[in-house]
Amino acid sequence: MAASASSNLLSTPSLKKPTLLPFTSRHLSAPFRPRPRTFVVLAMDAKPTVLVAEKLGQAGLELLKGFANVDCSYNLTQDELCTKISLCDALIVRSGTKVSREVFESSGGRLKVVGRAGVGIDNVDLSAATEHGCLVVNAPTANTVAAAEHGIALLAAMARNVAQADASVKAGKWLRSKYVGVSLVGKTLVVMGFGKVGSEVARRAKGLGMHVIAHDPYAPADRARAIGVELVTFDEALSTADFISLHMPLTPATSKILNDETFAKMKKGVRIVNVARGGVIDEEALVRALDAGIVAQAALDVFTEEPPAKDSKLVQHENVTVTPHLGASTMEAQEGVAIEIAEAVVGALKGELASTAVNAPMVPAEVLSELKPFVVLAEKLGRLAVQLVAGGSGVKSVKVTYASARAPDDLDTRLLRAMITKGLIEPISSVFVNLVNADFTAKQRGLRITEERILLDGSPENPLEFIQVQIANVESKFASAISESGEIKVEGRVKDGIPHLTKVGSFEVDVSMEGSLILCRQVDQPGMIGRVGSILGEENVNVSFMSVGRIAPRKQAVMAIGVDEEPNKESLKKIGDIPAIEEFVFLKL
Repeated sequence: MAASASSNLLSTPSLKKPTLLPFTSRHLSAPFRPRPRTFVVLAMDAKPTVLVAEKLGQAGLELLKGFANVDCSYNLTQDELCTKISLCDALIVRSGTKVSREVFESSGGRLKVVGRAGVGIDNVDLSAATEHGCLVVNAPTANTVAAAEHGIALLAAMARNVAQADASVKAGKWLRSKYVGVSLVGKTLVVMGFGKVGSEVARRAKGLGMHVIAHDPYAPADRARAIGVELVTFDEALSTADFISLHMPLTPATSKILNDETFAKMKKGVRIVNVARGGVIDEEALVRALDAGIVAQAALDVFTEEPPAKDSKLVQHENVTVTPHLGASTMEAQEGVAIEIAEAVVGALKGELASTAVNAPMVPAEVLSELKPFVVLAEKLGRLAVQLVAGGSGVKSVKVTYASARAPDDLDTRLLRAMITKGLIEPISSVFVNLVNADFTAKQRGLRITEERILLDGSPENPLEFIQVQIANVESKFASAISESGEIKVEGRVKDGIPHLTKVGSFEVDVSMEGSLILCRQVDQPGMIGRVGSILGEENVNVSFMSVGRIAPRKQAVMAIGVDEEPNKESLKKIGDIPAIEEFVFLKL
């Protein structure tokens, strides 16, 4: 079972199985029962469908076509996109397509991945994507160098009036004295936003002899120091800059971050380059700052509205150099972005966790590999625990305990918590839970999950010794699952890469969590294993594991039986009719 862990991370429906349509979820207190399902029957060899809504490099398209049906439909209106999306498993866009809440709602639950061919994701409604369990991935690395190079190109072109001088010569003029520029050597460049592109711009600017400082409240100081850049406060950056290069994302906090107030704090004659997002500058305020001489020049590749109006005062300003969003427009970057986003989308459709996911916890590949068997264990413990609930007020409070010799900082449990949430919710509702929407889904249902760590002595080589799941304030179908403190309690470990159930309530057991499980509370006496085994054997039900945990000899015991097939009702009745068996329950894992 451990080998299947990665396929559960995003919980995309199997590509060779029917696809579940929209649902109406039931309250978590509902007793366990098979879920009514409505299916679209697909051919056994059906491929997923990927809608490519904006132009993508040929190498990326070829990669997609090797795995999926690819529909290249460009320049769609919102209505057209909403109509098409219900037939698609994935959507790939650049910056020109708005993926709104309406798009996710129109998908009917089928859309599993949105790929943004580029870095910025401000055209995708992330909260709506998360609510609908849709992974959003981007391609943040392939165009990094191209964007940085374009920033440097604009910086140099602006400083030496290249665009204006070019237009003048082509108009038949020869105005050498008018286009005297400024040198870059020794000037202070402030990089606003010290991420991938910002740091590459800083490296190149230092090579031009500039003094580079940066402002980024989230950047680690040691990474900046490694390339000789000092991180400073926002106000210090504004007041000391000769040149400002913008590289921050567009968020509510950065929207119009350069405005009348901030321009007033700058050195007179500052020069500004923007290859990030147009919305980070108040464009009307920038025109005023240019007219007042506060800003000597600006070089802009991006605008609040693209394309900008033909009569835009900013675009037409004589001290402004403009390009039509060319930051990622090199042949190499276009192919690289296409391949990067295609690989991310295909991986996500296969159920793998993309390293470029923007609305899911980032789990490093090495951690993901190490936790694979525990991912399976976590989901199965959640699934087992909720099936033991008899009803009543519903599941509201769950406590998860991780026992490990590792320090808390060395054990990332977000993925495990998501899988426990998946196990708790899916058996009793029609919701598909995955790493993307686990926390949102739990909160929506009033399910509070708390986590506790037990620090063990010993070697930290193994990430976890055991995981324990407790559900409080509920009744149980299997009374023996209630611990001494009154909660349903199950505990499991990984042995040789296979998840094992090792405790039910106060009873120690040891059974592989494969197939399905029968739990029986019995009077401990000879012949019980044989009698139950014979009943199952008569019905051709294969027993994979059997384990008995007891309080003391000849007292009460719990027998855990792993079975490969689901016993029929008659077989289960025969087991229940054995006089020494006091209670039993059948559980699907």
